[in-house]
Amino acid sequence: MARKYLGGSGERLTIWISVAASTVLIFYGYDQGVFGNVIINEHFLTTFGHPSANMQGVMTSIYNIGCFLGAMSTIWTGDILGRPRQIILGSTVIGVGAIIQTASYGVPQMMVGRIVAGLGTGMNTATAGVWQAETSKMSSRGKLVIIQMANCITGFSISNWLTLAFSFAPGDVAWRFPLAFQLFFTFCIYGLCPFLPDSPRLLIRKGKHEDALEVLAALEGHGATPESGSVRTQYNIIKDILDREHMNTYTWWQLLSGKGPSGVLRRMILGAWMQAMNQISGINVTSYYMSYIFINALGISELLSRILAAAGSVDYLVFACLAYFVIERYGRRKVMMVSAAACSTCWIVIAIALGISANGGNQYKLGIVAVSFFFIFFASFGMGVLGVPWLYPTEINALEMRTKGASLAMSTNWIMNYAVVQVTLPGIQNIGWKFWIIWAVICFSFIPITYLFYPETANRTLEDIDRFFETSPGLFVHRNKLAIQLHRPVEFVEADERIATAQAEEDNNIGGKNNFVETKEAV
Repeated sequence: MARKYLGGSGERLTIWISVAASTVLIFYGYDQGVFGNVIINEHFLTTFGHPSANMQGVMTSIYNIGCFLGAMSTIWTGDILGRPRQIILGSTVIGVGAIIQTASYGVPQMMVGRIVAGLGTGMNTATAGVWQAETSKMSSRGKLVIIQMANCITGFSISNWLTLAFSFAPGDVAWRFPLAFQLFFTFCIYGLCPFLPDSPRLLIRKGKHEDALEVLAALEGHGATPESGSVRTQYNIIKDILDREHMNTYTWWQLLSGKGPSGVLRRMILGAWMQAMNQISGINVTSYYMSYIFINALGISELLSRILAAAGSVDYLVFACLAYFVIERYGRRKVMMVSAAACSTCWIVIAIALGISANGGNQYKLGIVAVSFFFIFFASFGMGVLGVPWLYPTEINALEMRTKGASLAMSTNWIMNYAVVQVTLPGIQNIGWKFWIIWAVICFSFIPITYLFYPETANRTLEDIDRFFETSPGLFVHRNKLAIQLHRPVEFVEADERIATAQAEEDNNIGGKNNFVETKEAV
């Protein structure tokens, strides 16, 4: 029998890994939303000497610098520690950052706490998606990552409602408790990750073949053992791709200068830019500063702004969950393009409404229009531009380079996140309604970029994607049937069948030799 983890194997084990990975994303979502709601609290502003809008922006965005450095660090530590231990380390670092923030009485101390918490968040977000992708079956990989992202929005929603509830609390409790609450998620990680397996693909790369077979058997379930035919076949498919890539024989410079195996640099860029698109869509304009925007751009009271921000987070969560039903059915490309078109439309309407309002229009009615389209933007973003960029880098990168590629993608995410958060408050103050046109143009640009350059990854194993890039496809993929068809290409199915046949023949030969030896001994 295969070893069981947390009392489960097969689908139950996949669910446990998904729960752990989703806890990481709830953690991240909570961190995203909590500080933007804390900085509008009067007790917080009094404690920190009523910092300027620019200083508030720096206090908020400095967190993303920590996230960037944390994500980059996993390029070196991710494979050494393995997925579960890396997440345990990241969660511990976030816990330390939460304690520093909660105990802060000055801006420098708060900034240190923000950077430390960011370091841990960067480590976690660069690891959770890869762990989930490398332990999931082809048919459920996309859905499970979408569940993770829905849980990210769950964390974001929790932060909005919790800060709303504690806005009625007396004194500093109103902002210190929401910051301290980050520790709850650290303890949840401690209760899950030590008891879950590492990625079998990583174990094979590290030469731990027996451990990898044991994990593959546990993930297979249905009484599978390391000696089962299906487990050995899956092991051989992964090992075959790794042997052909043999990345360990190449230096970083050779890989990045294009002298390594085909498509490595291109795949890293595709993953990193997909994550960049997630951030430069303008989502963190709303995630970090929704309450601030309602107060300062739309003239709404603080309490009503908090209520609207909390309600918006629920809208965001509902549509992030609905993405579960479309991500595999329609594929990554189509979902991304339709979602981007809808996001661009929302920003256009918001810009028009605020532009007319700024030039003498009915502020109340036009404010209702703007708020409505902020809600529609959340829905549009949640259906595609939210989940696809988090899923894609874990799929597109070469098997040997998946940790490094995902780390670079997350680093890109965080540095873009920093830029967006840094420019938002000055942008709203200095250019007013024209600020929203920027995001409309950027979102629209995602449509041709995705159409021309991004191959489909739905309904393909991670090894299929490696095989596709071995064909040396051209830069533009929109006319390449192998790249854009939704159903799994026949060529990839046949490749798996050849490996399975070879494995069966090898098993039969071994069985024949054993029978011959037994017969000879009997004679």
